Amino acid sequence: MIHELPLERRTLHGHFSRDLEPVLEVDPGDGVRFATPNAGWRLDDGSRFEPTSSPEDDGHALAGPIAVRGARAGDTLVVRIDDVAPGPWGETWGAADRRVAWKLAAGFGVSDSGRRVQLRPFLGVLGMPPAAPGVHSTRPPRPHGGNIDCKELVAGTTLYLPVPVDGALFSAGDGHAAQGDGEVSGTAIECPSRARITLDLRRDLPLDRPVARIDGAWLTFGFDEDLDRAAELALEGMLALLSREHGIERDEGLALASVVVDLRVTQVVNGSVGVHAVLRDDAFS
Repeated sequence: MIHELPLERRTLHGHFSRDLEPVLEVDPGDGVRFATPNAGWRLDDGSRFEPTSSPEDDGHALAGPIAVRGARAGDTLVVRIDDVAPGPWGETWGAADRRVAWKLAAGFGVSDSGRRVQLRPFLGVLGMPPAAPGVHSTRPPRPHGGNIDCKELVAGTTLYLPVPVDGALFSAGDGHAAQGDGEVSGTAIECPSRARITLDLRRDLPLDRPVARIDGAWLTFGFDEDLDRAAELALEGMLALLSREHGIERDEGLALASVVVDLRVTQVVNGSVGVHAVLRDDAFS
């Protein structure tokens, strides 16, 4: 079954909290279509979505929370990204408050200075609230998702997230029309977007941090204020994946990872920086 979330005040929020009431409850395997403003809460016509409140809406404009029937803390939420479509415009901020405006159409973005880039849209924020009560920022990525900002999570990919709270309470938003690894200025092409996802559950895949399946590869993630520690966490996740998917024990896995696993900087701008480890399917061919 595919559910529709209208873009309205009731379905949007700008923080994570386990205390937020779900705006929708779905069965495992159901799909959800939704739309969100860009990271600055701006709509397709460029106007700002109103009303908003502070501090609850100081973060990214997120659709949700969506409860998944039967989800329990410790399960794994399976998020299949079925489609992401950018709106007609976007913006990127550089040094000295330089704003680059983009027109988005037919798979390309054209900047206000005439630069043309190919679009690869994805959602920057995909996640669930911390188990602790209270209002939590949407800015940092966490073990249960959030502002991951991984440019690989395009349509056709699947994200696996450890569930921190009963019901899951999943939210998503922060449409990016294109982004480089690192997101070095702090913004991608920030755009309003429309998306469709499918939510499912697994109880046979215990995880501590996100894992993703993309075309031809597995990804594991690490987040920390320290880049070296984030890299260590991404590698730990990959060693666990090598054991799970290939039956390779840790000692051999570390040696093999040094040969076939790539570490990439996901983003360095969200307080908690991100690293993702990449294992291609043909690594052992």
